[in-house]
Amino acid sequence: MATQRFQTTIAGSLPKPGWLADTRTLWPAWRQAGPALEEAKADATLLWLKAQEDAGIDIVTDGEQSRQHFVHGFLEYVEGIDFDRKVKMGIRNNRYDAMVPTVTGALRLRGRAHQAEARLMRTHTDRKIKFTLPGPMTIVDTLADDYYGDRVRMAHAFARLLNEEARGLEADGVDMIQFDEPAFNVYMDEAVEWGIGALELAAEGLRCRTAVHICYGYGIEANIRWKEGLGEEWLQYEKVFPALAASRIDAVSLECINSRVPARLMALLAGKDVMVGAIDVASEAVETPDEVAATIAEALRYVPRERLFPCTNCGMAPMDRSVALAKLQALALGARLACDKIGQ
Repeated sequence: MATQRFQTTIAGSLPKPGWLADTRTLWPAWRQAGPALEEAKADATLLWLKAQEDAGIDIVTDGEQSRQHFVHGFLEYVEGIDFDRKVKMGIRNNRYDAMVPTVTGALRLRGRAHQAEARLMRTHTDRKIKFTLPGPMTIVDTLADDYYGDRVRMAHAFARLLNEEARGLEADGVDMIQFDEPAFNVYMDEAVEWGIGALELAAEGLRCRTAVHICYGYGIEANIRWKEGLGEEWLQYEKVFPALAASRIDAVSLECINSRVPARLMALLAGKDVMVGAIDVASEAVETPDEVAATIAEALRYVPRERLFPCTNCGMAPMDRSVALAKLQALALGARLACDKIGQ
């Protein structure tokens, strides 16, 4: 009997075409406005949907083509945030200085945030679709607070809004909802104390698959500098993985290739699906299928074969478009090669 092949996916974001927005930046300025912008967002979503299919990706995303930023794309639909009242604040434990909007009142959704993207994908592909949302702890770390006075209270308020949107996405036909929580790699104690609880609140009642993405960040200069100071072994996952293994979240997406994360830490996720980062988003060198297969083989020492999903380390939003496409192809080819080797 043939060995069942690995199901590939990506962390979430993909580069925006130059006709939609500025390229190679995390805060791209839109090139269109009004109805023309909405049309261009849809066109870019369909472009990357087809590109993922052609590359051989099994669980596809919208590439976050309709969002300028992975957190603020959702926040644009939330009342109670004053985007004109921005303050300078260190985020991710002061790794970045950013001008952030301020929470000034009770939070509520103005309506569905991502229904159009989800329904567009569901209409145009038969493959499983994954939709990404920012996690409540990461949202809280990206805003100033002048209303709740407590990070946990505000995180729970956002978790309820995320749950409202996630339930809508499930009804739209989304197969997996992934919450992005890079803050879990920064505030490890708080992640265990209350971050995972807020995450579970965001995922409460969902029947579709749920996932959390925890990485060491995009391949930008601030992240590269931070990683250089993390030592010979990056052990942030060691604190949060056991708590996630005991949680109600179905899957964990993590950084692997070209990182200093010891592969043995994956064993701490026993009972969970593991989306193993086999594509480095901090380098424009395109991995060979053999390199991808080698990452998968290493992960298989600690993750059951049926629970391993080859993935990217993080989003590819600031990457060159042609490089991102080549990396998608390498991911799919490497996963097939790994499957072939297992069957030998």
